[in-house]
Amino acid sequence: MSDGCSYTLTRTLDAPAATVFQAWTTPDAYARWAYAAPGSVQMDVRPGGAWKAAMITPDGTEVPLTGTYLDVDENRLLVVGMDVPGRAEPSVMTVELDGDGPATRIKLRQTCDTEEERDMAEQGSTMLLDSLTRFLAEGPTG
Repeated sequence: MSDGCSYTLTRTLDAPAATVFQAWTTPDAYARWAYAAPGSVQMDVRPGGAWKAAMITPDGTEVPLTGTYLDVDENRLLVVGMDVPGRAEPSVMTVELDGDGPATRIKLRQTCDTEEERDMAEQGSTMLLDSLTRFLAEGPTG
């Protein structure tokens, strides 16, 4: 893998870091903004803990995803390993949160094996951040 197959997305979100962290780590909240099938999200948010979800693509196809949390620092950092069929090592996404007040800067990073995988992952991550931004603006209530 080379740096040419990496991407970084940064946004400032209109919510405290704790609210953003909860949106990423609470199954019901995550399902509401992350294109997951209702009831499909399971999370054991701790280093070594497993997660799984069935994501719904724009054409309605359900895609099962699984992985583990590699590092967790509440309200600051999530390092998520995503299982990739046919690959021994997980694909790793890092979500960094920086905010002590009403807004949070989020930085999402991922390295992929190929430029095509990177482009697809970056497009998907951009969609996720757009949806997260809308979710937070609506007020992430129960």
